[in-house]
Amino acid sequence: RGRLPSSGRPPPMPMASPLMGKKKKPFLGMAAPLGYVPGLGRGATGFTTRSDIGPARDANDPVDDRHAPPGQRTVGDKMKKNQEDDEEDLNDTNYDEFNGYAGSLFSSGPYEKDDEEADAIYAALDKRMDERRKERRELREKDEIEKYRMERPKIQQQFSDLKRKLSGMSDEEWLSIPEVGDARNKRQRNPRYEKLTPVPDSFFSKHLTTGDKHTTVDPLQGLNLPGGLESPYPGGMTPGLMTPGTGELDMRKIGQARNTLMDMRLSQVSDSVSGQTVVDPKGYLTDLNSMIPTHGGDISDIKKARLLLKSVRETNPHHPPAWIASARLEEVTGKLQVARNLIMKGTEMCPKSEDVWLEAARLQPGDTAKAVVAQAVRHLPGSVRIYIRAAELETDVRAKKRVLRKALENVSKSVRLWKTAVELEEPEDARIMLSRAVECCPTSVELWLALARLETYENARRVLNKARENIPTDRHIWITAAKLEEANGNTQMVEKIIDRAITSLRANGVEINREQWIQDAEECDKAGSVATCQAVIRAVIGIGIEEEDCKHTWMEDAESCVSHGALECARAIYAHALQMFPSKKSVWLRAAYFEKNHGTRESLEALLQRAVAHCPKAEVLWLMGAKSKWLAEDVPAARSILALAFQANPNSEEIWLAAVKLESENNEYERARRLLAKARSSAPTARVFMKSVKLEWVLGNIEAAHDLCTEALKHYEDFPKLWMMRGQIEEQSEHNEKAREAYNQGLKKCPHSIPLWLLLSRLEERVGQLTRARAILEKSRLKNAQSPELWLESVRLEYRAGLKNIANTLMAKALQECPNSGILWAEAVFLEARPQRKTKSVDALKKCEHDPHVLLAVAKLFWSERKITKAREWFLRTVKIEPDLGDAWALFYKFETQHGTEEQQEEVRKRCENAEPRHGELWCAESKHVLHWQKKIGEILTQVASKIKNTF
Repeated sequence: RGRLPSSGRPPPMPMASPLMGKKKKPFLGMAAPLGYVPGLGRGATGFTTRSDIGPARDANDPVDDRHAPPGQRTVGDKMKKNQEDDEEDLNDTNYDEFNGYAGSLFSSGPYEKDDEEADAIYAALDKRMDERRKERRELREKDEIEKYRMERPKIQQQFSDLKRKLSGMSDEEWLSIPEVGDARNKRQRNPRYEKLTPVPDSFFSKHLTTGDKHTTVDPLQGLNLPGGLESPYPGGMTPGLMTPGTGELDMRKIGQARNTLMDMRLSQVSDSVSGQTVVDPKGYLTDLNSMIPTHGGDISDIKKARLLLKSVRETNPHHPPAWIASARLEEVTGKLQVARNLIMKGTEMCPKSEDVWLEAARLQPGDTAKAVVAQAVRHLPGSVRIYIRAAELETDVRAKKRVLRKALENVSKSVRLWKTAVELEEPEDARIMLSRAVECCPTSVELWLALARLETYENARRVLNKARENIPTDRHIWITAAKLEEANGNTQMVEKIIDRAITSLRANGVEINREQWIQDAEECDKAGSVATCQAVIRAVIGIGIEEEDCKHTWMEDAESCVSHGALECARAIYAHALQMFPSKKSVWLRAAYFEKNHGTRESLEALLQRAVAHCPKAEVLWLMGAKSKWLAEDVPAARSILALAFQANPNSEEIWLAAVKLESENNEYERARRLLAKARSSAPTARVFMKSVKLEWVLGNIEAAHDLCTEALKHYEDFPKLWMMRGQIEEQSEHNEKAREAYNQGLKKCPHSIPLWLLLSRLEERVGQLTRARAILEKSRLKNAQSPELWLESVRLEYRAGLKNIANTLMAKALQECPNSGILWAEAVFLEARPQRKTKSVDALKKCEHDPHVLLAVAKLFWSERKITKAREWFLRTVKIEPDLGDAWALFYKFETQHGTEEQQEEVRKRCENAEPRHGELWCAESKHVLHWQKKIGEILTQVASKIKNTF
């Protein structure tokens, strides 16, 4: 009595009785607060019992893990060490006036939340203070390091000034430097190699008989020592060991045995008649190779595999893959007979396995293989693969037919057997066989279609109708029927058949896959069935496409067909698209370009006639029609087209200029002048004025051109081409001051016109004012930052002046400012010396992989190295990426004139004429020259190519 529960918690309350108060205390059922001792107020003390804490061990007792690994025990020495660590050293010698005791005075105390919070605050303060001093500390450390480096410099720094002087050394001074002597001693310089003396056989035989184990030869051994004593023998010190060793080795007998063995080997390869050797060295080596396993594995691996497979065979002898793997292992290691024996054993154990029989037939030689196959057929009379293997083993066609017919008697439902058998027959016999085949295999589409191909038109129709009845879900039968009708001239039936096919297939639950049908249409196109191909396209082109995606999808389909070579499919898609979108200019344009590239002139003109009827405001369609007529030398028709275009598009600049070009190209200069005068009055634009000036200029009327140019500049002073033309007219008349003035005035109005800056700098260079030209280019670069053309001209200016170092420096700056400029990289490649060009070209390709100028530079590089095939590849790549670059065509043509055939030259010329290039530095210099204004593209190509020099 008076005792409290050992847990330190309040005692459980007794059951409430009617006499007790009904109101419950609020703390009942709650956990006791931390450190609560019941009855503390009346002098009670809390205590714990063993049931509270478990076994009789204090909380601070070490864990008794004496059986733990040696490094992890907590008893014994480790416990003592821990006790020593726990005791604080509070001796006066461990006390510091400023820092206090070396250890922590409170390390043994409990680490509570407020301690943790205090530590965090101190850490934050330390960090803040450290950040404040960080900059000063880093500066101080840097100064200290620099000071240290000054006092104790590295060897590399000590010799840096001498290294710099080495650059000015001549070859004679370098060669006169004496060689460093060898500081090693004589023994190290001339090592004496260990001498090995062969020991006679008698030495070994003597020591084997005596059983001695000497590792060195005693020079006194075998000699008579002073005093008449002979050299002792082993065991001489121990009585009773007088018997000699039992190991005997007769060297003479070993030699005889070796000779006998060699003799046996030679007799194996000797001629039994004359006794002379008939060893063929090459054949002998081949035999040796055949004895070595041809696989990559190790011999031990083969043994393991052999053992493993043997175990598999013994455990499960009716498992076919084990026999096949074992046979193949032996075959690979060159033991073909063992492989054959194993696989034949396999056929006995697994007589119903098709694979084992086929492997046996493969491993056995010809006649044996036939016997094996015959045996296989007896065990597996329904195996198609075995019958086909049997047919393959036969060399005679009749025998093959006999085997296959026998096979078809047993397995009449095999499509593969029927196809193999039919392939061996003549057309008439094949037709008879196929009629039987489709009875046996009515669901094989291939057999039905093959039969339809061999039959006459009427019979083929019947065959295909039967095929449709038997296989109502296959589209190929319907398409073949359409092709059949087209081949026999019933093109009106083709559309009906394809429409009926779509309806029938849908009725039979077949999903119409648009891509598959388009693929079938492409195959029809390649087979020459144009009507079928177009009917298929019309039937499926709109299936499964949203209305807003139609145009985009159809254009992609047409391009895909063109890339696959199915031009009729593409034509059908364009026709359908134009039917659906008759007022879309972009669709008409695409169709027109398709006809221009892949169609005839008549088809293009017919299409353009329809196009301008639907889109009369599309100037480009009118112009294409007029150009087509002009190229066909039908000038009146071209004029009439342009007249109709004028009615549809009054005052259109493009149509005015096209009419002017038509007249001027056909030497109708007065007509052209009248047209331009009319255009200037009714539709005055800067281009119309420019063409007017150009016409007078090329016809040699310099005064009229000058006056027109002055008049034009009053209206369009911000049009740089007019200023250029004025300056060039003055230059042609050798009025350099007026030309300079025209260019300067133009640059005031058009400071961002690069060609104007280039013309002015070239004018100054031509009159010998190199410094002024350089200043103009620097000024232009300031006003037009990151302009590769201006940088290129600056580099070339220095190069032409012979200042190659300055040119290289400028090129480096240019590439820094315009790192992705193809024209700069192309020039940089050829500024380098020949050995460095290839490296530079690799850098250029990394920066501008698809730039035509870089590709052209690489082609020229291969050309300069006489790598003709590679150069041609890179030229082709260039003109494919940028067909508008005239310089590429000119260089390619020049290359072909030197290294190609006439056909290759003609091909380049034709491709260039089709591409109609308009850009390129060399190209524009010729094509825009006033004397060449009427020249055709082919003429300009030959002229530019003739002016190119192989200086690269």
